[in-house]
Amino acid sequence: ASVGSVVVQDRLNELVRLFKGRTERQKERLIDPDESEEESPAASPPPPPPPPPPGEEKKDTAEAGGGEEEKEEEKEFKFELLGYEFRFPSSIDPFTDLIYVIWLFFVVAAWNWNVWLIPVRWAFPYQTSENIHLWLLADYTCDLIYIIDILVFQPRLQFVRGGDIVVSRNETTNNFDFISLFPLEVFYYFTGVNSLLRFPRLLKYMVFSEFNDRMESVMKKAYIYRVIRTSMYLLYSLHINACLFYWGSDYEGLGSTKWVYNGKGNAYIRCYYFAVKTLITIGGLPDPTTVFEICFQLINYFVGVFAFSIMIGQMRDVVGAATAGENYYRACMDSTVKYMTSYNIPREVQNRIKTWYDYTWKSQGMLDEQELLIQLPTKMRLDIAVDVNYAIVSKVALFQGCDRQMVFDMLTRLKSVVYLPGDFVCKKGEIGREMYIIKQGEVQVVGGPDLQTVFVTIRAGSVFGEISLLAGGGGNRRTANVKAHGFANLFILDKKDLAEILVHYPESEKLLRKKAKKMLTKDKKPEEKEGTKGAKTVIPPRPDTPEMFKAALKVTEQAGIEGTFTKLKKAYRPSEVGEAPPSISPIPPPSPMHRRSPVPLSPAPEDGEETVAETADSSVVIRMTPRHKGEELLTVEMKAGEGEVEEEAEEKEEMKEKEEEPSKE
Repeated sequence: ASVGSVVVQDRLNELVRLFKGRTERQKERLIDPDESEEESPAASPPPPPPPPPPGEEKKDTAEAGGGEEEKEEEKEFKFELLGYEFRFPSSIDPFTDLIYVIWLFFVVAAWNWNVWLIPVRWAFPYQTSENIHLWLLADYTCDLIYIIDILVFQPRLQFVRGGDIVVSRNETTNNFDFISLFPLEVFYYFTGVNSLLRFPRLLKYMVFSEFNDRMESVMKKAYIYRVIRTSMYLLYSLHINACLFYWGSDYEGLGSTKWVYNGKGNAYIRCYYFAVKTLITIGGLPDPTTVFEICFQLINYFVGVFAFSIMIGQMRDVVGAATAGENYYRACMDSTVKYMTSYNIPREVQNRIKTWYDYTWKSQGMLDEQELLIQLPTKMRLDIAVDVNYAIVSKVALFQGCDRQMVFDMLTRLKSVVYLPGDFVCKKGEIGREMYIIKQGEVQVVGGPDLQTVFVTIRAGSVFGEISLLAGGGGNRRTANVKAHGFANLFILDKKDLAEILVHYPESEKLLRKKAKKMLTKDKKPEEKEGTKGAKTVIPPRPDTPEMFKAALKVTEQAGIEGTFTKLKKAYRPSEVGEAPPSISPIPPPSPMHRRSPVPLSPAPEDGEETVAETADSSVVIRMTPRHKGEELLTVEMKAGEGEVEEEAEEKEEMKEKEEEPSKE
């Protein structure tokens, strides 16, 4: 019974913990809407195993506590030096940890001490009984650096096995590291201090290769280090040859022949000079006389031809790789200039194109950033785009509130373009297909008859042209002229690319279209917005005056019968609902503008009566005859000399059926 109650209690505690965790996740989701909601467990967790006896439980707790303490000890390595406490992490990333690169510098310095000084101490008489303690102090200091590297740093290095990052004290240390510390110095008791017994120290050559890789990844211009390293290979070859030449001269006897070293001056400098002239095959050396001298010289010539040809070729590759980008830029420039010259492009256009090439190369170090980024996988391109462009794009009001992943996808579609001073980014009336984000420089909105009036200056970090991405039905035309004030570097987002992205984000597409519509109507005049707003009339108004009647009014005004036609117009004007037609004066006022005076009109005609007006000399007669179904017939007769011109115009409004009726004048 006690065991069952314990199981039930543990199960209840587990359920409480799960519900509490779900509550916490919901709270976090309310704070961060982008965080996805995890599904709650569909089934209850399995019952825990029965609790162990009290004695075993205490034992397990003690073992668990001891294991945690051991893990804590493995996490950090602590030691005190001169009153300061130093800590090393349990694992070191050799590719990103800068402290490890600095430590490799000291290890490589110790390795180079053995590589360069062991041959010198063996061949030249520089190690004497008076300074032997200094040589031994330097040797054992280098050995101490080796020991610290093997015991402290190497066991904590991370490595990849099967795609997993592994840190194991038994697998990260190289076997050659232990062999390099093999204590051959015990033979000093029999042979004396002989530097050749320190030859195993040279087996730690892997640290030199690792240091080269880390330096090339850390340095901004890695080709500088490659040139220095290749030069050191050349100098070391000459160094070894100088040591061998002194050893051969000592074997033959110093000054015994003209070919060997004569023992005068600085021994190392004179032997190094001999090595340079021999390996580089400069010539001018005395001829060897003995068999040993001849064989030694032949080996020098043979090694010099092959070794130096390899190193010179490697130096050429290093320099070529360092200048590959600049050579590509020069080749593109030369090809473009050749093309423009062959087609007789104007000199002004050629100079602007050359200026674009020069500025783009100096500012970016490349002509097209997309050529570099296309080599990276999609995830890395996204990481670079987020770091470079997200701070700018997130400030665009059009994209605020959209799906964050949609914005990330959009960042990878941005293209960098450089505009020269005075270049028009867009012109008024053009079809807008891109949105522009100013990365560097300034652009100006200009206008006026000569497009020299500056309305506003847009600086780095601003956005323009975003409405053209979503506007349709003719609303995507540019409304302003924008040109670069100086050298301007802009990001461009194409309308086609945005459409391909929005296919996968329908909610963001709806939001963007809503914002675009609001932005398009924001700058309209109030009367345009409220044009459709107003009270609806119960009785629709009578149609306006026919167009042909207006044309006749204009003709009569030109003919000098303005007063007569004005009265005719008043007589024709419909009266408002509930009002009587206005009375017409029988005698119109004389018109000072014309010589002809119209004949007085009769009062306004009743429905169905014909309206007639004519001038005093009867040169113009106008008749307005009402017809059925809302039709009017307008007739104008004008007499000029003996001839007679007759013009008829008929306009029909609100016709419900087609009819033809002949009219005769």
